[in-house]
Amino acid sequence: MLKKSTFDFLRELTANNNREWFAKNKHLYENAKNDLFTFIAPLIKEFSAIDPSFSADTAPKKCLLRIYRDIRFSPNKAPYKKNYGIAFDVKGYGPTTPSYYLHLEPGNCFFGAGFWMPESKVLKSIREELDYSGEEFLTIINDKTYRAVFSLSTEDTLKKAPKGYEIDHPMIDYLKLKSFISIYPLNEKEFYEKNIVEKLVNAFKTIQPFILFLRKAVNH
Repeated sequence: MLKKSTFDFLRELTANNNREWFAKNKHLYENAKNDLFTFIAPLIKEFSAIDPSFSADTAPKKCLLRIYRDIRFSPNKAPYKKNYGIAFDVKGYGPTTPSYYLHLEPGNCFFGAGFWMPESKVLKSIREELDYSGEEFLTIINDKTYRAVFSLSTEDTLKKAPKGYEIDHPMIDYLKLKSFISIYPLNEKEFYEKNIVEKLVNAFKTIQPFILFLRKAVNH
């Protein structure tokens, strides 16, 4: 579980997103960071027992993403993110590896797994697997255990059928996806409860068939 002050810091940072305020209140960020490390540690232990590709030796500080934004090419010059990003990277993590991600933000918390906007060759491999093993994919995302926790994101999708596929293909709605991510929405208040680790571990178990399907697709 997390302390309410850890989320309160994000609310204050959102209202005061400048370097001067952050410098004066960096101790609040350090307190929040230590709270997050304490929260992440048992998740690493539990997740690594479920997915052998995730190392039990991963340090919590390796999972917590930087709060500093890269503003070089962004019209938004706010120097800090308004969320905590926690990435549980598997061994050999890279563009061809589906990932696990926990997003903590007041009013927008979620656990996600899969590929976000993968490069073209990865997308091509996933589409080929959908074409070849569509029924397997449908079985996974229509399973009642999966549907009780996750939903497949349809936020990133093509307007037309991808090259090489007909618009009347039975899997066209999935072939048009540009990201393959399963989302488990969470409420901030859930992170103040003792069973939040159990909830996330159950979600991690539930998402394994989805992750294994994606791994099979890109490792052919």
